[in-house]
Amino acid sequence: MAKEFDVCVIGSGPGGYVAAIRASQLGFKTAIVEKRHLGGVCLNIGCIPTKALLRSAEVYESIEHAADYGVNVKEYSADFEGIIKRSRKVADKMSKGVQFLMKANKVEVFMGAGVFKSAKELAVRDEKDKETETIKAKHFIVATGARARELPNIKIDGKMVIGYEKAMQLEKQPKKMVVIGAGAIGIEFAYFYHTIGTEVTIVELQDTLVPVEDKDIGKELGKIYKKKGMTIHTGSSVEKVEKKGKGVKVTIKTSNGKEEVEADVVLSAVGVTGNVEEVGLDKAGVEHENGAIKINKETYQTTADNIYAIGDVAGGPWLAHKASHEAIVCVENLAGENPHPINYSNIPGCTYCEPQIASVGYTEQQAKDEGYDIKVGKFPFSASGKAAGLGHEEGFVKVIFDAKYGEWLGCHMIGSHVTELIAEAVVARDLETTGHEIISAVHPHPTMSEAVMEAAAEAYGEGVHLGSKPKK
Repeated sequence: MAKEFDVCVIGSGPGGYVAAIRASQLGFKTAIVEKRHLGGVCLNIGCIPTKALLRSAEVYESIEHAADYGVNVKEYSADFEGIIKRSRKVADKMSKGVQFLMKANKVEVFMGAGVFKSAKELAVRDEKDKETETIKAKHFIVATGARARELPNIKIDGKMVIGYEKAMQLEKQPKKMVVIGAGAIGIEFAYFYHTIGTEVTIVELQDTLVPVEDKDIGKELGKIYKKKGMTIHTGSSVEKVEKKGKGVKVTIKTSNGKEEVEADVVLSAVGVTGNVEEVGLDKAGVEHENGAIKINKETYQTTADNIYAIGDVAGGPWLAHKASHEAIVCVENLAGENPHPINYSNIPGCTYCEPQIASVGYTEQQAKDEGYDIKVGKFPFSASGKAAGLGHEEGFVKVIFDAKYGEWLGCHMIGSHVTELIAEAVVARDLETTGHEIISAVHPHPTMSEAVMEAAAEAYGEGVHLGSKPKK
């Protein structure tokens, strides 16, 4: 006999579990169906455990440079097994936290794969594909997330070529690694493995690292990574990966011809694609294309009237915080709460390598392409007293304003822990704050955050710490 609910959420990542909690808070009888782990990819094999790995790398790097701070450390080494173990411990803690939240909010949890039998009915199937439960609901929310995308000629086999999940749980640290793709995932793992002693080669098809970011950010990161000792091939592609002994031979096509690199393993980090398969979307009348479910961007309704989709499975940007916000807006719409719609041009992106990268809004090129007459300001952390004291003077803050009205069009940062600074720009842009208002807002000194104000001042020719000439 089918169990009946007002709302049934399929997937318990940062989109799914937030949707379930908010639905329960608003009085809906709610269920959630999860195939693997409560918390989804983000909490278990994505955002959270990777940040734990990166923190271990930061600590190691700090010890490596301890003498620069007048601290002598005679012996130290990276315990790869211990680093991985800590990462899993952090992930497990967060997953248990979601379990607690489900219980506290009276959300009924069904472990298994959710597969639509029709638009009104969902089967829950176990690992042997046996139907264990049938759920009927007035509303279904699909939040099945995404998985690593594969290149047609470079298949992920879990041995020679691995994806991000395997990369964070390798049994043994590789001596040499080739990373295909210099987006957030590729760059973060490149930093982690290189810092603890792996020889890393990065291959990126576009002309700069982190190609979705402002060009200046990609160029700066490239300089820093080369200085750290990584081998970088931009404007390049991997043609094939062949087994050689206990490792692999990678053939790279560059602007100068072909190059062969030997490594222990290849990490494929060329993006993600939505989990639209094996959910029974066709039986429910839900349309999708190119790995994303078609939705109304205001209500998240699919081509089936009572079925909604949020997060990665509904298309980019593939970010946990975007999924969580979509979850709240979607459910509040169901409850007739008339929520404020998401401004998709004001969703921040963060990359947690070191130096970190954070951005929101237009890049300089995008602003020009949109026809804006712009003012651009850049403030390097080399001129920041706080950055000097921290020993992290690399990077900068770059701001872009509309010259006519002063609208803050974009903000781009690269530097130590700048992911903690970007929220100022997000809130300011939401409030339609102008460049002069940022300049006049008193920022505490000495802090990394005052670089935002300094960059705005540079855009208007009012900076005092770089010796710049006033702009007319």
